Order: sequence, then C-alpha cells, then structure tokens
Amino acid sequence: MNQERPFDLLNKAVGQQVMIKLKNGDDIRGKVVSFDMHMNIVLDNAEQLEEGNLKAKIGTMLLRGGNILFISPA
Repeated sequence: MNQERPFDLLNKAVGQQVMIKLKNGDDIRGKVVSFDMHMNIVLDNAEQLEEGNLKAKIGTMLLRGGNILFISPA
C-alpha cells in the first residue's frame, strides 16, 4: 500500500492550478509556485472567487499555511 504524505501531494501540485479555501471563507485559485515546511504557499496568477465567480485578480501572492483549510485541484 503506497501512502502519500501531505508534502508528497504538495510536491505534485507545484506548477498545477489549485483551489484553496481559507479560514476566513475566501476561495483562492492559482498555480502553485512553491511551498515551505509550514505550508506557506506561493501562488501565481491568483484569483479570489466568490460563489465560483471571479471577484478579483490578485497575481502573485503568498498564503500563510496557518490560514489554509484545504487545497484541491482546480
């Protein structure tokens, strides 16, 4: 049985588009550029979504790992 660890999944996400739900309820979509051991994540072409619709184009952003609820493929 091959069990993947969280960092294995994040490594696979580098260069891929993801959807991130933040603790404050915001939905952020963007391409993962990098991450660190605290799950701080740098996104490129980041966008804030509201009910699935584009609310704001952000560009490059750093998300603090402690504010992230979950990450999924976009």
